[in-house]
Amino acid sequence: MRLIDRFSATVSRSSKALVGDGPQSTTLTNWSRIAVIAGAVVLVLLASASAAGADTMVVALAKSVDEVLNNIRNWIMGILAGLATVFLSIGGARWIVGGNDPGEVEKAKSAFRSAGWGYGLAALAPLVVEILKGIVGA
Repeated sequence: MRLIDRFSATVSRSSKALVGDGPQSTTLTNWSRIAVIAGAVVLVLLASASAAGADTMVVALAKSVDEVLNNIRNWIMGILAGLATVFLSIGGARWIVGGNDPGEVEKAKSAFRSAGWGYGLAALAPLVVEILKGIVGA
């Protein structure tokens, strides 16, 4: 076999390995296209935001540290309660769909426990903010 024939065979094998054959390589190619498009969209949004930044007027200024801490408390409570509700829903769905499968029932119980922790922490968020207010002196 001539040297050029070996080289072309090696190149064609490596190009097939890079491009791939089959559904997995197509899926990977599709995901890479999606990633490139998403990156381009983010760049365009950042460029437009920086161009518009010169004329932007901030209207959401907090008047005091007390207001900032209350806003933080409200956000923490909302996020924790939302996540706890998601875990409660997932646990309920696993419990219903799991039937007699002990593994699924255990996963459902774990999701219920996580929801309980989330609701508990959401209920304690005002206490944490009061402690922060005491530390900051607001």
